[in-house]
Amino acid sequence: MSYLVYIAIFGTAAVVFLWLRDARIFWRTGLPGYRKAAYWGVLYGALALLGLQIARYVTDFEILGLGLILAAIYLQTNREKEKIWKNEDTLTRFLGGAPLAKTNKK
Repeated sequence: MSYLVYIAIFGTAAVVFLWLRDARIFWRTGLPGYRKAAYWGVLYGALALLGLQIARYVTDFEILGLGLILAAIYLQTNREKEKIWKNEDTLTRFLGGAPLAKTNKK
């Protein structure tokens, strides 16, 4: 197994982490930008997993697999999303901690 496969594993884990983070923010806020990002994150995660499989099992095309993973990361971070944080610390932003949406309670 080449060292490029380890880079592919790390990149795929990053794509899946960003997808789950967007899904968590959508669950807490209900904002439409994060809803689209969470839905599209499923496809980008599948693209990253395809790239990982190519990098792992087709040794002549490791660079193609890394390119697919890089494309998934680029497409996932390029989505338009609402700004939800004001004065939160880095760990809260990293983990996707967002304020809960207000419900219509009387």
